[in-house]
Amino acid sequence: MLHVSGACRRFGALTVFSDVGFDVLPGEACALVGSNGSGKSTLLRCIVGADRLEYGTITFGLEPSGAEPVDESAPRFRAAVASVLDDHAVFPHLSVREHLELIASAHGVHHSSSAAGTVLDAIGLTGAADQLPGTLSSGQQRRLALGSAFVRPRSIVVLDEPEQHLDAKGRRWLADTLVAEKAAGVSVVLASHDEDLVAEVADQRIDADAWR
Repeated sequence: MLHVSGACRRFGALTVFSDVGFDVLPGEACALVGSNGSGKSTLLRCIVGADRLEYGTITFGLEPSGAEPVDESAPRFRAAVASVLDDHAVFPHLSVREHLELIASAHGVHHSSSAAGTVLDAIGLTGAADQLPGTLSSGQQRRLALGSAFVRPRSIVVLDEPEQHLDAKGRRWLADTLVAEKAAGVSVVLASHDEDLVAEVADQRIDADAWR
């Protein structure tokens, strides 16, 4: 589903990562681990098309013959990839429920209201459904960001430290959700410092500290 080959990203004379390659098949999870500043977030941004490689390739598709390059402007790519990065945006003037309903509807989900209600319950935000995002705690905001990825169709989920700001119950929910995503055939790529989450979810583990 996701193929990374010979990936390199530089900022001037600084090499963030070089010659990185891995595959993530449907129903598999790949965890990027390593110290802060090792390039994990930059690679995730390249995977979702928000940043570009110096050289190398990132493609997605069910078969090698049908692989397509990452292009965030392409409808097929946007339909396939759901992501939660550090700069995840929300609609500040919409309630939590309205935010999820809009995302679901925009991605062609039938009965978007029902879908939003299901996700609200799953992420534990039913009681905050009518609040504006700016009134939520940091943990609630993280749940909303994750819910925005899970309320829409997806073949690939890309998450940057999804455990941030989640309490023990939230981390338990996150692990269970990612295991369920894999069981549904979704490919998962995440950067994480949570060793328990990585051990429970990841089928492969890549040490970003070895990239440079």
